[in-house]
Amino acid sequence: MTKTTNQLRIIGGQFRGRRLPFPDQPGLRPTPDRIRETLFNWLAPVITGARCLDAFAGSGALGFEAISRGASEVILIEHSAVAIAQLQTNARALNLSGIDIMCADTLQWLAGTGRAFDVVFLDPPYSANQLQPAIDCLANHGWLDAGTYIYLETARQTGFPALPEQWRLIRDKTAGQIRFGLAVVDGL
Repeated sequence: MTKTTNQLRIIGGQFRGRRLPFPDQPGLRPTPDRIRETLFNWLAPVITGARCLDAFAGSGALGFEAISRGASEVILIEHSAVAIAQLQTNARALNLSGIDIMCADTLQWLAGTGRAFDVVFLDPPYSANQLQPAIDCLANHGWLDAGTYIYLETARQTGFPALPEQWRLIRDKTAGQIRFGLAVVDGL
């Protein structure tokens, strides 16, 4: 059994200050507090009532933060059974409704079709080279509407891949070795 001594802190909203454990697994690293604070300041006008997708959930930091700040629905997708078990435990500890935790390969899941999200978080493991394929799946399978916001996070030295022509990067920052930004879909 993998230890769960690592913790993330929810930084705003209903569960502000709550600490949630996450498993010690290779490549699993929650988005740092400072970056999450910036991101959710950007999303403040649209997060309440939003339908969100945390496409590479890992620790669930982005999804739990979204639900804490008033998102009406959050889907967390993660492929690691160990991480899924901890996400489920954390959701029960917070007595959450409106959250759906799915054990799936994100790229396979996104290759299907579904209804559009208001906010999508794309923070795949940096070494997995999954950001561009995830962007392509989102753009081509009905997951987005005009006005959907997409959070992008990658290693600073890698940078963002080419974005679809309908997407506009409206925020772009670096913090340490991380590049993060927010795009919006202008039209489809």
